[in-house]
Amino acid sequence: MASAPILTASTVLELAAPLPLDGGQSLAGVRISYETYGTLAADKSNAVLICHALTGDQHVASPHPKTGKPGWWVRMVGPGKPIDTDRFFVICANVLGSCMGSTGPASAAADGQPYAMRFPVITIRDMVRGHVALLDALGIERLHAVVGGSMGGMQALSLAANWPERAGTVLVIASTARHSAQNIAFHEVGRQAIMADPQWRGGDYHAHGKGPEAGLAVARMAAHITYLSEEGMHEKFGRRLQNRDAKTFGFDADFQVESYLRHQGLSFTDRFDANSYLYITRAMDYFDLAEEHGGRLADAFAGSSARFCLVSFDTDWLYPTSESRNIAHALNAAGAPVSFVELSAPFGHDSFLLDVPALDRVIDGFLRQ
Repeated sequence: MASAPILTASTVLELAAPLPLDGGQSLAGVRISYETYGTLAADKSNAVLICHALTGDQHVASPHPKTGKPGWWVRMVGPGKPIDTDRFFVICANVLGSCMGSTGPASAAADGQPYAMRFPVITIRDMVRGHVALLDALGIERLHAVVGGSMGGMQALSLAANWPERAGTVLVIASTARHSAQNIAFHEVGRQAIMADPQWRGGDYHAHGKGPEAGLAVARMAAHITYLSEEGMHEKFGRRLQNRDAKTFGFDADFQVESYLRHQGLSFTDRFDANSYLYITRAMDYFDLAEEHGGRLADAFAGSSARFCLVSFDTDWLYPTSESRNIAHALNAAGAPVSFVELSAPFGHDSFLLDVPALDRVIDGFLRQ
């Protein structure tokens, strides 16, 4: 059994210059909270940037300070693990717009009050601008690899397309080059649940001591359904009742799956900011890598010299295999070296976070090339 990774540093970088944004504004005083693991080589050639998903954070392999739970990818990052901290200097940054130390809508604006809905709408590319600024501050000109799953994969693709000289290898897991109408629709249901909560108060809930917890919980419940597969839900819950022998003929959580979703929703409100959820889901919905590069996805990768690896899962209906295959075709058209594999796993979209040994082998093998 490999030992636990040693956290090298957990710190916050404040950018000296305002960060330009796709929306035409710039954001001054941006703070980027990040963690590092391992030792940076003298020539700075062994850096691996891990990009987190929608509700993730920088605590990739260290305990979460609010929940106390292990890092969200602790099974993948550490000494002797697929992303080996004995070999690599691993960086994971909380994205712009989030709520775990990086500048977001809960952060203080120039007047000392939370930005709330005064925070500018951001994009995936804006998040990556923050990552690039962090790399510049660390003196890392070229990453050995950038790795990301789900929204993290969007960031990895954006880095490869817009800063092609910054990464030697790009590993994209369970992701997409643009959000579909169905993806946008699910996010809009979540956003409307938050904004319909009377405690949202137009986004200015911080001064009132209570936020839109009910709305945020419903948003999380709806999103969580998309992360699972029908097979996995049937195997885990079926139609089994929760702590009872018969239906109550009421609206308590009769079924195990109802109880599970309610728990997921309520526990989420303890660690995540509702306005951040609005801003980050909007950034994901705006993401369209082909649109950013003249309407042809292959053109996004025309200047890339990186090697790519794309991984999908056969039960992922949020970002199905067809999305990864489209990216692979675009990379082939651009002449970029690309590997593509669909893995079998019962867990749906969340498979990249769970125990799928085949994924361990893919990541380990690709990073060793």
